[in-house]
Amino acid sequence: MRIEIARLTKTYKGDVHALDGVDLDVPTGMYGLLGSNGAGKTTLMRILVGLLKPTAGTVRVGGHDVTTPDGLLAVRRALGYLPQDLGVYPDLTARRFLDYIALLKGLDARDFRRRRVGELLEVVGLSDVADRRLKGFSGGMLRRVGIAQTLLADPRLLVVDEPTTGLDPEERIRFRTLLSQLAGDRTVLLSTHIVEDVAQTCRFLAVMTKGRVVFRGGVGELVAQADRRVWTVTTTGPEPARGTIVAALPEGAGMRYRVVAASRPDPYAEPAEPTLEDGYLALMEAGR
Repeated sequence: MRIEIARLTKTYKGDVHALDGVDLDVPTGMYGLLGSNGAGKTTLMRILVGLLKPTAGTVRVGGHDVTTPDGLLAVRRALGYLPQDLGVYPDLTARRFLDYIALLKGLDARDFRRRRVGELLEVVGLSDVADRRLKGFSGGMLRRVGIAQTLLADPRLLVVDEPTTGLDPEERIRFRTLLSQLAGDRTVLLSTHIVEDVAQTCRFLAVMTKGRVVFRGGVGELVAQADRRVWTVTTTGPEPARGTIVAALPEGAGMRYRVVAASRPDPYAEPAEPTLEDGYLALMEAGR
C-alpha cells in the first residue's frame, strides 16, 4: 500500500515548524523512518493516521487523500497503528483486551472474533499468557499486545512509532523479527531513533532532522555516506580532537576510538569499514 507525501508542512503556535516541506514516497514492504527525538517523525505519523491535520501539503495512502473525510475513512479501514505510548486496561487479560478492541473495530461475529484473537495471540507469541492480566506484562509483552491489536482487522498498512524504546535486547530482537515477518505484502512504516532497528529490518529508509527529510534511499546508500570518513585511533593520550566519536573501548594501557571525520582525525588513525550508524552520523555531520 503506497504512501505518497508531498510538500507536507505542520506549523504550531509560535511559528514552530514541526514539518517543513516533507516529500516522501513509501513503497510496499518494510520502510524505516530514522531520526533523533524531535526530528518530526511522530508528527508525520500522527498526520498519516489522521490524528493531526497538516498546515499544508498532501498525504495519499493507497490513492486516498487522508486530508479529506472520505479519504481518511478509507485509509483507517486499511490501517493498523501502534503509537509510542499504547494505552491499555491493566486489569484486563490480554485475551479480553484484544476481544474488546476487536469489538470497537467492528468485528461483531463472536466466533470469528474469538478465533481471530486466538490466532493473533499465537502470532505474537503470547498464547501461553493470554489469560494473565496486562498489569503483570513486561514492556516487550505489552508491545506485542499492541501489534496484535493493530492486526485485528488484517490491515494492509502498519504504522509503528518507536516500538522498541525501553525494551531489553532480547525483547528488541524478538519484536524486530516479528515486524519483519509481518511485512510481506503489507506496508510497514517503522519510525525510530534507534539505528540498529532499521539496520536489522529495512532495505529502504528515510532520515529526518528538524522537520525535513535529508535522505531517502537504500540502506547501502546511507552506509556509503561514511565512505572514507570512518577511522580507528588507538592512543594512551587524549581522545581525538576532531570528528564524532562513535565508540571508545579500553585497549591495553590506552583506548581505542572509532571516529567519523571528514579527514584523518589523528596522525595514527587507520581507516575502517563504515556501518549504517556511521553513515547516519556522517550525514548529520554534513548537515551541521
